[in-house]
Amino acid sequence: MQSQQKTACTTAPLNGVSPLAQLSARLRNLGPGVMVAAAIIGPGTITACTLAGANFGYALLWALVFATLATIILQEMAARLGTITQKGLGEALAYSLRDSLLKWPLFALISVALFVGNCAYEAGNLTGAALGIQALTGEDPHWYRLSIGAIALGAGFVLWRGNYQQIEKALLTLVVIMGLSFITTFLVVKPDWSALFSGLLTPTIPAEGLFTVVALIGTTVVPYNLFLHASAVKNRWRGEQALGEARADTYLSLSFGGLIAILVVSTAAASLFGSGLAVRGGADMAVQLEPLFGSYAKYLLGIGFFAAGLSSAITAPLATAYAMSEVLGFGKSNQTGRFRTISMVVLVCGSLLAMTGIKPLTIILSAQFANGLLLPIITGFLLFAMNQKTLLGKYTNGLLANTLGGVVLLVSVGLGARSILSALNIL
Repeated sequence: MQSQQKTACTTAPLNGVSPLAQLSARLRNLGPGVMVAAAIIGPGTITACTLAGANFGYALLWALVFATLATIILQEMAARLGTITQKGLGEALAYSLRDSLLKWPLFALISVALFVGNCAYEAGNLTGAALGIQALTGEDPHWYRLSIGAIALGAGFVLWRGNYQQIEKALLTLVVIMGLSFITTFLVVKPDWSALFSGLLTPTIPAEGLFTVVALIGTTVVPYNLFLHASAVKNRWRGEQALGEARADTYLSLSFGGLIAILVVSTAAASLFGSGLAVRGGADMAVQLEPLFGSYAKYLLGIGFFAAGLSSAITAPLATAYAMSEVLGFGKSNQTGRFRTISMVVLVCGSLLAMTGIKPLTIILSAQFANGLLLPIITGFLLFAMNQKTLLGKYTNGLLANTLGGVVLLVSVGLGARSILSALNIL
């Protein structure tokens, strides 16, 4: 009863209050959407966006516009699902498919796709955090592997103890600081506004740019966030009276994350594109911040990458454990042995992949690429769940939501298929 009264208080309309005061109240009430935004401006995003700007200038900004809108569309569905049904996406699928002969084959597909994709993503998270340390210590392989091990142990401790929420808030603060630094740097480097708007509005894929396009979409529209968001929302808000707050949280948080990604590309385009500098590691990536921070740029990048990497290294195994536990009916608590085992397996696999000796930037970009290929599968299952009237009643997807979701699905399928054909030298 207490939690319901609290929800009613925080979601009541702010009658007679100025729009600025209403916005301030909504900002104070942000929740699960911020967690998703933290994934958007994680190490994979900073890396993929920096490489996009350094290698192709402003030409691929349109991909981030699409990716941000796609993220908002899909995450709104996940937030609506969690708020109205009080079920995570995995639970909703288990309920919808309870009498279907395809139930276990489909569950197997979801589990394998999530597990494999998140192991690759976890490797990218750990590599990104280690890359931040590399910006401070130099390209020493010994320190690089040692830092991956230390970060993995830290993430494992948090996941096992279940205290990730408090640490997430502290790490998110550092990531936001880094995001604000890119906003300021963007203004300092004086971008080419004509090329910037052209890149935002004109979809083009330069030669050898397809891999980067898929990576940009994969790092922004993160499939595991759909499971994580629905599970987090159901613990924060309940019922149709809270739906407005859940949506506001989603729209505001994800718009900010998308804006930061666009500014990172633009900053790299203004400071690195055409300079002849090859981006190979953290020190090279720090160059784009030097117009504002000078010799301190590497410290800012190092701290930001470490914070973003460790934060994401916690959320990726967590989301996998939520999804698989819900699908397989292992229980909802993150304190169960099975839940912890799933999260630990993802963490260990990601750690081993990160320590293989593959170049850090290659691992991070490949993880985003893998997520781009995973996206159509998870999007299809989300759209299926959002059209189940037995679950959502009048809150099932309407024509507009299904159309927008279908566009996201078709574009993601097309990009994934083109990538596979290109890799096979067919296209």
